Amino acid sequence: MLDLDFIRKNPEAVKKAISAKNERIKIDDVLALDKKRREVIVANENLRNKRNQTSEEIARLKNEKKDSAALISEMKSVGTEIKANDEKLASIEDELNKLLIWIPNIPAEDIPVGNEEANKEIRHWGKRKEFDFTALPHWETGKTLDILDLPTGTKITGSGFMLLKGMGAQLERALINFMIDLHTTRHGFKEIAPPYLASRPTMFATGQLPKLEGDMYHTSEDDLFLIPTAEVPLTNIFRDEILSYEQLPVYFVAGTACFRREAGSYGKDTRGINRVHQFNKVELLKFVHPDTSFDELEKLVTNAEAVLKTLELEYRVIKLSTGEMSFASAKTYDLEAWAPGINKYLEVSSCSNFTDFQARRGNIRFRDKDNKVKFVHTLNGSGIALPRTLIAIMENYQQKDGSVIIPDVLRPYMNGAKEIRLA
Repeated sequence: MLDLDFIRKNPEAVKKAISAKNERIKIDDVLALDKKRREVIVANENLRNKRNQTSEEIARLKNEKKDSAALISEMKSVGTEIKANDEKLASIEDELNKLLIWIPNIPAEDIPVGNEEANKEIRHWGKRKEFDFTALPHWETGKTLDILDLPTGTKITGSGFMLLKGMGAQLERALINFMIDLHTTRHGFKEIAPPYLASRPTMFATGQLPKLEGDMYHTSEDDLFLIPTAEVPLTNIFRDEILSYEQLPVYFVAGTACFRREAGSYGKDTRGINRVHQFNKVELLKFVHPDTSFDELEKLVTNAEAVLKTLELEYRVIKLSTGEMSFASAKTYDLEAWAPGINKYLEVSSCSNFTDFQARRGNIRFRDKDNKVKFVHTLNGSGIALPRTLIAIMENYQQKDGSVIIPDVLRPYMNGAKEIRLA
């Protein structure tokens, strides 16, 4: 959420950000309500000052045994007017807040303006593997090796749900354990095992509500949401709290299941497991000092890249344009791994700096060296996401005989197995 004072002082910058992010909220409506709000506040301050002064006059008249009935009657009218203004102010503020929550975060100055075509490749890593046979898509390899069963996943739940079997399930578990171990032992993150259900205030703090409510799985009886990412519970660990300066930065990592209806994506990537409604992801979360947040973002991207480098997967880093970033983000990098079987790059990580946008929504603050209470900056990134990493491994490490080589770093997590082949 943006600071109202910032909006008031920088309306054109906010309008520009709204347009760049393809949002529709009208800032002029916000400013008009803000003007009404301040007018009512000033009117009530004047009325309260008048009431205080008149109360002193009434007390003086009573002490002098003089008639104060007229002033008392006038003060009753003033009290009625103050009450009416308070009710009016509450109504205006409610209407104003309903508008403020639809204003997106301001993109950083170096973000390219536009949509997908404006995304910018920052760097590329790895050499593309060459095959002396036609590389197969993961759904064919997975079916042949009996490690991926899409029809059964659909039978159990519906389309967009998958079933991993045998060494396929073991490979995913190995990836999760490897990534968490990497981030905790080498990158300084503390592991958290959070709840998979979140309340409305929790979802609101990170920006999922109200904008993305249609993409969430909701339990109506308890009014709880299945988490779309571990970012949601991790960010809310410090909701409504004040940290000390010495506590920053705080790094958390969690491996969780994620649930997304993705209501607006029906018909996209329907084959295989590129786009599913339930998937596992290792998430990285940072609470940092505002002065260091963009440097911390670069470090976060490096942390996610370390996973892909260790797995020896070709990838590229993309700086997202204004129209491709999330509602809450100020700057986002996507990491895309190459999948030769489907001949495309797949997003396996998205690393974002939200500046103080989420912190304002969640009231997450810290006391700085100057003893002033300020909002922290929050960052998060996939470190990294499945099952697209599974796709990249299955398609890059496939062999001519249909087997899949297990990357060296994962073998200790798979009882020393070197390959997956049909028994």
